[in-house]
Amino acid sequence: CVSVTAVAIAAGAGGAVVSAPFVLGAIGFTSAGIAAGSYAAGMMSSAAIANGGGVAAGSLVAVLQSAGMAGLSGSVTAAVASAGGTVGFLATLI
Repeated sequence: CVSVTAVAIAAGAGGAVVSAPFVLGAIGFTSAGIAAGSYAAGMMSSAAIANGGGVAAGSLVAVLQSAGMAGLSGSVTAAVASAGGTVGFLATLI
């Protein structure tokens, strides 16, 4: 049914946008920086080793930390909503 699909897409998109800050904090990308001993710290360590000691600007770790500190930008919010909407749609196919 079209209305069920529309509701699932909207719920997926909205849920993804609302939950993104909580998920970022839970894995260690906090407003105070990367939490010691967290999954984010492991990602940062791996990225630094791969880049000769530093984390490259624009890398996944840098983008996630920026989102953890300042919140999601408009384009990131749109991408997260799109991914969530896709998941919501796919859930209707199951």
